[in-house]
Amino acid sequence: MSLDTLLTQVDSISRIPPVDKWSPACCGELDLTISRDGRWYHEGSPFTNEKVRRLLSRLLRREADGEHYLVLPQEKWRIHVEDCAFLIVDADPQDGNWLLITDVGDQFLLDETHRLQLSEAVIPSVEVRFGLKARLHRNVFYRLAEVAQAGGDESIDEMGIISAGIWQPLGRLSAEQL
Repeated sequence: MSLDTLLTQVDSISRIPPVDKWSPACCGELDLTISRDGRWYHEGSPFTNEKVRRLLSRLLRREADGEHYLVLPQEKWRIHVEDCAFLIVDADPQDGNWLLITDVGDQFLLDETHRLQLSEAVIPSVEVRFGLKARLHRNVFYRLAEVAQAGGDESIDEMGIISAGIWQPLGRLSAEQL
């Protein structure tokens, strides 16, 4: 399927559809890559149409096999994601909570449902929806680090923040830092 055909089918979508409820068979792989820095590429060329990128982001999900897919009611296409599907590009403090905003316009509170998790490389990310994760952009990480405190699990010395009454880890302290 070409990207133009796919866009024709999804052009009327204005909110996030229930892609978690759709169970189409995989039709193959679409030459679409989301790079580690959040840029999208189609057939190796940068994807510059922001409106289309946001539209397609609403059709994404990550499945139990760890793969990312663009999903429609009757078909599903595997795409390549180098790291996380999205980036957290802004964080706004609101009454002791943090509102996070992704590069595709998702907004949600950092809370029990949307918790920061540290990868093996100790990079914080948060699950957004349908198994999709967003990594903190560097500017957001530094903004949160400015208000971070030591705490977390007693067996692991961590730096983090509290949002919605939930500990949200930003990183681990090494023995030299203690």
